[in-house]
Amino acid sequence: MNVSRIALTTGIALSSVVLLSGTASAHVGVQPQGEAAKGGYATVNVKVPNERDNASTIKVEVNFPVDHPLASVMPQPVPGWKSDVTKSKLTKPLELHGKTINEAVTKVTWTAEGDAKIGPGQFQQFPLSLGQLPEADQLVIKAIQTYDNDEVVRWIEEPKDGAELQNPAPVLKLSAASDDHHGGGTKTDDKAGHDDKAKDGAKDKAKDRKAHTENAAHADSGSDTTARVLGVVGILIGVAGVAFGLLAGRRRSA
Repeated sequence: MNVSRIALTTGIALSSVVLLSGTASAHVGVQPQGEAAKGGYATVNVKVPNERDNASTIKVEVNFPVDHPLASVMPQPVPGWKSDVTKSKLTKPLELHGKTINEAVTKVTWTAEGDAKIGPGQFQQFPLSLGQLPEADQLVIKAIQTYDNDEVVRWIEEPKDGAELQNPAPVLKLSAASDDHHGGGTKTDDKAGHDDKAKDGAKDKAKDRKAHTENAAHADSGSDTTARVLGVVGILIGVAGVAFGLLAGRRRSA
C-alpha cells in the first residue's frame, strides 16, 4: 500500500515537472534559416507558440533595437495574416553600400484576419529578411503576443547571466563574419582577378603577334631591298659588257 502511494506521488511529481518545464520553454523565439553572420544578411523565423488552453493568438509584434538599427527588414507573406512595417527616423544616419540611410525599421506587426489564429497547442512561424546585421554577438528582438481574450504577454526581458526569466525576449545569435558576407575576398573578386589575368595574358599574346608580324615585315622589306640592289648591279654589269663588246669591235675594224 505504501509502495503504491509512493509510486503515485512520484508519478504526479514527475508529471508536474514535465508540464512546468514544457510551459516555461514555450516562449516566442527567433531562429535563423542557415547562418546569421555579423555584417551580413539573414532570413529568420519568428516562432510564436500558443501557451493558453482557452484562447488563441491573434496578433504578434516584434521590436528591433534602436542601438543596432537595421536598414532592411522585409516580412514574407503569411497566409491569413496581415503584416505592417513601422519605420522610424534615425538620430545617427547609417552608411550602407555608399548610400545614407536616415530611417530604419523598428517594428513589424502581424494581425490575424478571419479565422487565421494560432490556436491552443499550435504555433506559427513568421519569416523575416534582416540586414545589415550589426557587429555584435547577438540581437535582442522584443516581442508582444496578444490573445483573443485581450490578454497581452510581453516577451521583453533581456538576457542576464545565470538569471531565469519568466518572459525572455527572443535573441538572435550572430556568428563570426565570413568572406561571403563582408571583408576579405569573395568568389566574385577571385573570378574578376582571374579574368583580369586572362585579359593581360591575351594582351601580351597580341603584342607578341604584332612584334612577330613587324619583324617579318622588316625581314621581307630587307629581302626586297637586297634583290633590287642585285638586279641593278646585274643590269650595270650587262651594260658594261655590251659597251666593252662594241668598243672591241670598233678596234678590230680600225
